[in-house]
Amino acid sequence: MISTEQDTRTSPEDDWPIKRQVTLAGAAVNVLLAAGKIAGGLLGQSQALIADGVHSISDLLSDALVLAAANWGSREADRNHPYGHARIETIATTVVGILLLMVAGGFVFDSVSRLLNPDTLLHPGWIALAVAVLSVIAKEVMFQYTRLVARRTGSPLIEANAWHHRSDALSSLVVIGGVAGAMLGLPWLDAVAAIVVAAMLGYVGWEFIRRSVEELVDTGLSEEDLQRLESVIDSVAGVRGHRYLRTRRMGGRIIMDVHLRLDPAIRLSEANRIAVRVQQQLLGEMEAMSDVLVRVEPDDDLGDSPAEALPLRQTVTADLTAAWRDIRELPASPRLTLHYHAGGIDVDVLLAQRPTADSADSLLRRMRISTSHLLYLGEVRLLAQESLSHTRTKGDPRS
Repeated sequence: MISTEQDTRTSPEDDWPIKRQVTLAGAAVNVLLAAGKIAGGLLGQSQALIADGVHSISDLLSDALVLAAANWGSREADRNHPYGHARIETIATTVVGILLLMVAGGFVFDSVSRLLNPDTLLHPGWIALAVAVLSVIAKEVMFQYTRLVARRTGSPLIEANAWHHRSDALSSLVVIGGVAGAMLGLPWLDAVAAIVVAAMLGYVGWEFIRRSVEELVDTGLSEEDLQRLESVIDSVAGVRGHRYLRTRRMGGRIIMDVHLRLDPAIRLSEANRIAVRVQQQLLGEMEAMSDVLVRVEPDDDLGDSPAEALPLRQTVTADLTAAWRDIRELPASPRLTLHYHAGGIDVDVLLAQRPTADSADSLLRRMRISTSHLLYLGEVRLLAQESLSHTRTKGDPRS
């Protein structure tokens, strides 16, 4: 089983400074806007703007949550968290999604209440309109900046916070609509616009929750992405097939594992080389791919448990050493290469120098007689260290 980790983006711990920077910037903007909206609402006689200011204060709590989660989620992997702490961000993203749903619900409740009670509809003035316009501009700038950071770091949490900024901009648009409508003699426009914006916010919040839950329960990639990865695997020379391809997401990154089916006659070094090539190809195929675990297995009829009924090397070596202890041409501890297959275990015996054909026939005959009681033994070959060419074939006592 062979694995490697690589990511074309920065690592989680390297992402932390930029995540902290954008979150602190958002918090600073929220402080200024909260103070400005509440003051503007009081001076401009706009209940909606005051409520929007309270909404900005609630955003500070969201910023604190994002900051703490981004810090924790950016910590390096440790013994208890070998894959890192990225899912802390996933949990926090779920919480941000819930906050967006709550904000949407508040907008709907307030708007419906005002529509049912026209006397409660607001009649603000120019001061409230100016503050709301400034709020929209500031929050849209923060949305674009935060989303740029989210794309650079691949962080769903930072992306969720970006959309939280957008929700503030949309809520200020509701205030603008309400103020403008009231100034034009149509105060009900505020309530209608609020319901529309609430539906948009609710959809965004639900999407964050849905995607976070899918990640937490290890939902794999889409069928289209899986077919794309399978095509990459099968395109590598030496790969006869694959199975058990599994994927999952963790904090915006993709982790996968797969079993490669290779020629059973190749050496371990060649199998490792093929597996490394598959890993390199997969890591380069998707930017978010960060960890690929590859297991290699022979492409034969052994099934899932090729060694279940066959002894391991330690037992085979002990059995053969005991059986061949009286054969002087063999070293006391012969160097063996084992090949497992459905019919048993084939054994290559490496000799210091190649024997003649006649001596090889005699030697193999005595070796076969000595191991006739080992029913798991298949073919025995003699290989010369100087040429690594085999000089004999069948040594199966059952043949």
